[in-house]
Amino acid sequence: MTGGNTLLIAQATDIHIGFEPDNPDEHNMLRFRAVVDHMLTGPNRPDMLLLTGDLTENGDDASFARLAEAVAPCPFPVWPMVGNHDDREALIRAFPQTPQHDGFIQYALDAGEVRLLLLDTLEPKRHGGAFCETRAAWLADQLAADTSRPTVIVMHHPPFPCGIPWMDTDPREPWVARFAEAISGAGNLSAIVCGHLHRPISSRFGGIPAMVCPSTAPTVALDFRPISPDIPDGRCLISDEPAGYALHSWSQGELLTHYETVGMGSLRCLAEYSPNLQPMVHSMLDERPR
Repeated sequence: MTGGNTLLIAQATDIHIGFEPDNPDEHNMLRFRAVVDHMLTGPNRPDMLLLTGDLTENGDDASFARLAEAVAPCPFPVWPMVGNHDDREALIRAFPQTPQHDGFIQYALDAGEVRLLLLDTLEPKRHGGAFCETRAAWLADQLAADTSRPTVIVMHHPPFPCGIPWMDTDPREPWVARFAEAISGAGNLSAIVCGHLHRPISSRFGGIPAMVCPSTAPTVALDFRPISPDIPDGRCLISDEPAGYALHSWSQGELLTHYETVGMGSLRCLAEYSPNLQPMVHSMLDERPR
């Protein structure tokens, strides 16, 4: 641990290695390397690194291998999770030390005074989150098994809406209710830590502080206006703002989160809502309850 018995947990999310499959020095990889280098050479070296999903663009072995190579210099443990762009089997091949339960990549980490529960919210071919009865039962059992220590839940998909329509979580989605039921009555939950939204966001879920880590890949543009799956209106969807990551500091029973940016990027729009991206937006909105 860092000085003064403080546990420093780094979180990097939404890395999207393989967006340019044949380019080992693609833009997303350069951004991620800059973040890792900042962790290693900066003043706040973490005690562990959580990689919270969408580690690759297409879930392929080559991208996972490049990611594993990029974090190999880290002198601290690196714990990966799956997001909607990832593949469970490919992740395990690249990070064979990663625990699994009932075929899902979710596991508990003991970190001294605090306990971390890393969840699997992947449903293949779905952009939004998922949390089936098997995963919910595991979570409920884990929460019941240790009620004395503070616990932080770590998951890729936020269970709460963010206000950006094309990326939002609809609170009526069944997986959200299943997750809420699994954590109901758990009096030792300190926070819920998420990824997926490519922006730093703070909220609450069931009265529990909930936060979203910024992405190392380019940022989702902040635009609260309603969006239509039938009208590509040219708005900016993805912006090339600087890469970011989170530093969660646990000390004296409290979690304090800082967001760090690494000076690589601009406010240049990388992806507009054009007819080319209309099928993507259409499919994402079609997942929502009607």
